[in-house]
Amino acid sequence: MTQPGDVRVRRALLSVSDKRGIVEFARGLAGLGVELVSTGGTARELTEAGLEVRAIEDFTGFPEIMDGRVKTLHPKLHAGLLALRDNPAHMVAVEQHEVELVDLVCVNLYPFERVAGRRGATEHEAIDNIDVGGPTMIRAAAKNFGFIAVVTRPESYDALLQELIDADAKLSLGTRESLAAEAFAYTARYDAAIARWFIEKHEDFPGVLMSAYDKVTDLAYGENPHQRAAYYAQSGARMHVLSMIKQVAGKDLSFN
Repeated sequence: MTQPGDVRVRRALLSVSDKRGIVEFARGLAGLGVELVSTGGTARELTEAGLEVRAIEDFTGFPEIMDGRVKTLHPKLHAGLLALRDNPAHMVAVEQHEVELVDLVCVNLYPFERVAGRRGATEHEAIDNIDVGGPTMIRAAAKNFGFIAVVTRPESYDALLQELIDADAKLSLGTRESLAAEAFAYTARYDAAIARWFIEKHEDFPGVLMSAYDKVTDLAYGENPHQRAAYYAQSGARMHVLSMIKQVAGKDLSFN
């Protein structure tokens, strides 16, 4: 049985809406001997780039149905994401049910905020961009960060590949925990945007106000010189004038 610690990546699941850098990331993984499992458009893009990819249908033994609404929601996949590898009972179940374990999940979600916020977007278009399978995979992998790495940002690919190259295809527990934190923040923001879209159709002053903020910059200090501070702007909203300002001279901004 595997113990939490540095986990060797042998199999990766790739399913992304934002395909920036995915071919290069997948090629780097393949170069380390990692098996690539993928879905739909991601699998097509990787295959067209000359990479050997195993389709999710082959992995689960179940076809993609309902125009892609159901393709990764399968116990064979999620057992492979949630199995605790230091739990003997879990590993017996893995063997009994012929579950294949996944070591790295690379997933990002349908662009709900962008589509729903577009002028003239229909309700059907917005609802069609509510991702279900993606958040489920992300949360399952993030919950099991003791054994699985979950990647949601293309900006993370290069650093992760370098760590894998330097550490014989392994990622440290610290890296996996940091990635899990990013993943839960990502799905929380995604769900907040969806909830806000539904609520604003019916309520001016909702009982729960859902919002998320993006870090714009670190500040020189807080209200006092010994305090740390940073400036955040609401995500998915019209840009506040301060977040659009480009500093050309002078001292770094502070809280005051």
